Amino acid sequence: MGIRIVRLGTPRQAGEGLRIGTVRRPPRGVPKSEFAAQDWYDVWYPNLAPSAETMKLGQSVESDKDWAAFGRKYRAEMNEPDASRNLDLLAALSHQSNFAVGCYCENETRCHRSLLRDLLKEHGALIS
Repeated sequence: MGIRIVRLGTPRQAGEGLRIGTVRRPPRGVPKSEFAAQDWYDVWYPNLAPSAETMKLGQSVESDKDWAAFGRKYRAEMNEPDASRNLDLLAALSHQSNFAVGCYCENETRCHRSLLRDLLKEHGALIS
């Protein structure tokens, strides 16, 4: 059981389960009917993506200081009541089923999904 943190668009792993896209925008040039077949995601869930403003901040990161500023802003967004309840829900579901959440970024260490991993753990999720 548990949540896998993945790069969207990469081949699925055995037992991964439902793939949830925590991204602001769908993949460009891909018909909606092909999202799952092409290993992007089964369900689009932008509720856990950075806001457009925060995403721009993240895309302009050039230093550890910039990354820390992005992390603070994204964490503040995820501490809002609605986002926090979404994290609670996914954490609870992770004890009952397998699923994956992800983003497109190549480098997970400079992607919101690395922060999302930590946030889900803090909310009691099982991370596999």
